Amino acid sequence: MAKVQGKDILVMVDLDALLTTPTGVADWTVVGGQQSATFSEEVEAIDTTTKSDTGYDYVPGRYGWTVSCDGLYVKNDEGYTALKTAMRQGKKVKLRIQEEGQAVEEGLAIITSKELEAGYEESATYSVEFQGVGIPTTPVA
Repeated sequence: MAKVQGKDILVMVDLDALLTTPTGVADWTVVGGQQSATFSEEVEAIDTTTKSDTGYDYVPGRYGWTVSCDGLYVKNDEGYTALKTAMRQGKKVKLRIQEEGQAVEEGLAIITSKELEAGYEESATYSVEFQGVGIPTTPVA
């Protein structure tokens, strides 16, 4: 069993997809001085229990996914700047989760929050939350 280290999982954004006139050639860029990333998936549980059931019964409902990442703020970082612009302009971003240099998930998302924290005697950090749109895909190598 191959174990994966957290440092080998990256959140990337396609800068080309954010251009006013995209070229169609993906330009994947890591977001800032990334330190952590979380990819979450969920399915709503729909209760289909009837009076004759002996216990609860559920069926899967709508699927959803989110991504969050944080890291050290890097001034003029291309990925961070692109996300800031996309959020302010209400644009969807194309995200990629990459493991050990291989893309494992890709999809469109909206940025639901972005924070920049700057403690007096601390490194400046950022955090970004994404809400997936549709179902992510696994790119074919």
